Amino acid sequence: MASWKQLEVHTEDQTPHKWSVSLSEETFKIFFAHGSPTVHKIFGDGSLFSPLLFGKFFDPSDAFPLWDFESDVLLSNLRSSGKTSIDWFQTDDAYVLKADLPGVGNNTVQVYVENGKIMEISGQWKPQRDQSKAKDWRSGHWWEPGFVRRLELPEDVDWRETEAYVSNDMFLEVRIPKSTSDSGTSGNGTMTKNSD
Repeated sequence: MASWKQLEVHTEDQTPHKWSVSLSEETFKIFFAHGSPTVHKIFGDGSLFSPLLFGKFFDPSDAFPLWDFESDVLLSNLRSSGKTSIDWFQTDDAYVLKADLPGVGNNTVQVYVENGKIMEISGQWKPQRDQSKAKDWRSGHWWEPGFVRRLELPEDVDWRETEAYVSNDMFLEVRIPKSTSDSGTSGNGTMTKNSD
């Protein structure tokens, strides 16, 4: 049976100048072509953190309106080839994101909600080369030691009640409740923990 651990969802920005270096398509192609198997797992087809997840190049540090799109439509090519490890959907009472983590272990993943508008999922996949520098890893060439996916939140969410869970350091599930002021119905509030 999978063991689930709840992650703290941060709401205060500890690194205001993060993601200051954009990942360009050409830079990504060079980095990926010379990358290790770990790089290919983190940034390859079907990964939440892949710049090519949505069918064309999209810098993961730029916010994407994920829930505006049906996962079956946006990921149809990846699903037909069995290459995707991500799913998102909405229920009557919440927006849900499920994704495989890139196998970096030790719960390096962090979830942060920025001003109630952007959800950020990030982490490091290898230690920084020079720990003596005061510069945060997220403000440089962040893809060399880390990964990120920034997502626009729908307007009808109660972002303060966002919950994030990790199972065996390999699977992430995020649940963002819908605002109760918009709906007279309420669900049972139970998170499903299916990996399919």
